[in-house]
Amino acid sequence: MPDAVAGKWHTPCAKCPLRALKHFREFSADELDFVSRFKAGELSVERGATILVEGTHSPHIYTVLSGLGFRYKLLEDGRRQIMNYAFPGDLLGLQGVLMGELDHSVEALTPITLCVFERSKLESLFERHASLAYDLTWIAAREERILDEHLLSIGRRSALERTAYLLSYIHQRGNAVAGSGGAKKIIPLTQQHLADTLGLSLVHTNKTLRRLAERRLIRWQDGGCEVLEADELLRVSGWEGLKETARPFI
Repeated sequence: MPDAVAGKWHTPCAKCPLRALKHFREFSADELDFVSRFKAGELSVERGATILVEGTHSPHIYTVLSGLGFRYKLLEDGRRQIMNYAFPGDLLGLQGVLMGELDHSVEALTPITLCVFERSKLESLFERHASLAYDLTWIAAREERILDEHLLSIGRRSALERTAYLLSYIHQRGNAVAGSGGAKKIIPLTQQHLADTLGLSLVHTNKTLRRLAERRLIRWQDGGCEVLEADELLRVSGWEGLKETARPFI
């Protein structure tokens, strides 16, 4: 697990590129000052690097500044279940703050830059800024809502529907943070990532992707998946899509 880069960093909070996106709510002057002092540094890791490890106690929490990651759990025989994907503005490690020990790991899906916050100083956020404490509650509740939708997809949607849902979800989330380094025209997933998220075999995943490609809804390339017809892909999924307005981040 990489160590945090303490001290100076490359992106002052006042010039954070996420603040320019309509997807995120604006900080008040007091909130911005507090977060600027709360931030301990930045951490940049390469694709495939492990950011957080299941069963450990992390001294830090992180906000994704740019790039993509994913949360996952492993069975004893090495089988992996990807729980969710992390985009710019998402918080990593909050569970370790509240529960003491992480019950999942986090890996970088692309090169990723993280804002680093010291876990030991989180108490001051709750003491001094009720609005930011509410934001953390909102973020946790939203994560629960997303996981509910993922569970519904795995449990009740057909293979075609759940694949269309996952690609629609990642596509919409990526578009929301376009310009921050979190969105690319090509969704940078391997078919193994999809299989490990959807609970399908690699062979079944490949066949399902071919069906979507035959309808010209997606195009699969070596670097990942390109969504060609977002509205029709969403219709196939049976999902309503994201309905968020300006959301908080730390």
